[in-house]
Amino acid sequence: MKRTLASSLALVALSLSTHTAHAALSARDVAPPFSAQAALDGRTFTFSLADALKRGPVVVYFYPSAYTGGCNLEAHTFATRQAEFAAAGASIIGVSLDDIGRLNAFSADPDYCAGKIPVASDTGGRVAHAYALAVHDAPARKDTRGEPIAHGLAERSTFVVTPDGRIAAAFDGLSPVENVAQALAAVQRLAPAR
Repeated sequence: MKRTLASSLALVALSLSTHTAHAALSARDVAPPFSAQAALDGRTFTFSLADALKRGPVVVYFYPSAYTGGCNLEAHTFATRQAEFAAAGASIIGVSLDDIGRLNAFSADPDYCAGKIPVASDTGGRVAHAYALAVHDAPARKDTRGEPIAHGLAERSTFVVTPDGRIAAAFDGLSPVENVAQALAAVQRLAPAR
């Protein structure tokens, strides 16, 4: 009896963990449209996914928090490769639960976004939840500038959205650099032959 109960509980746990691991949206799903306050090179604007898709594919990448190790590296890598995304006709938007003041600084920081990629503020996690991403409370910690992180953290995931509003590719569980490389490869596959 104990073995049967333990086996049943293990199967339930496995089922729940499998469901959670595959909860995010995937290729061919409709990308939830969103508008959000965003920052580019220290200036605030309203980002609209629908408007951005009129110009070509959009890489929507979610990251836990500005001014943290992996997110700094990912933003820097997207910024240094931004011209390659543009050459493939794609634009980029980073999304986190950071407030807009923090993102204004991050977007202009020459070591990270360097004024080349915009980042959107999703303070309540509404956009992350629409993309079926988990949002967790931040453990008590400080960022790389020594300031406390006082917001929730969305899991690192990237979606390549085509102009018709569908997800062409979705990535999670990758290193920040590999995440950028996979997103670039996906938009290059979408680019018309020249």
